[in-house]
Amino acid sequence: MSRFISVTLEHRNVQCIARLLDDEAPRTAAAVWDALPLSGQVFHGKYARNEIYSLLPGFAAAEPGKENTTITPIPGDLCYFAFDSDDLGNPAYGYEADGGHTQLAKIIDLAVFYGRNNLLINGDQGWVPGNVFGTVVSGLAEMAAACQDIWMGGARGETLSFSRADPPTD
Repeated sequence: MSRFISVTLEHRNVQCIARLLDDEAPRTAAAVWDALPLSGQVFHGKYARNEIYSLLPGFAAAEPGKENTTITPIPGDLCYFAFDSDDLGNPAYGYEADGGHTQLAKIIDLAVFYGRNNLLINGDQGWVPGNVFGTVVSGLAEMAAACQDIWMGGARGETLSFSRADPPTD
């Protein structure tokens, strides 16, 4: 039986539903599912292109490692990235000093890709493969419009939340 999660931009009141890829990424899907609900400040991708994400403290009992990885996510992909605190310490990333991300031992980036032509490369790190653990099955167009608003209007004050959901009815 498939499992589903909702991905919500709280301030903009926009939600999409994603199916977990339990067959393709079982360790990552289980780690995320077991930790739900999760939420944090939303950020828009600077390098990857059509991406929003939240940085969270490490939550997996055992880090899932690499599985079902990509460097070219497609619209609707949900990706999991694990970073050490020094991976994101460069001020060029633009994280505010009081955000506390660079003081965590393990930082998890949960990302939603909403458009085409994404490439996961970083000037400091090189290629940054992500684990594709879910795919949006409902509400991607509305989420993409809200993501564009984040890109052009700003992310401050917006929260990205992930929670368990019922299967979509549409």
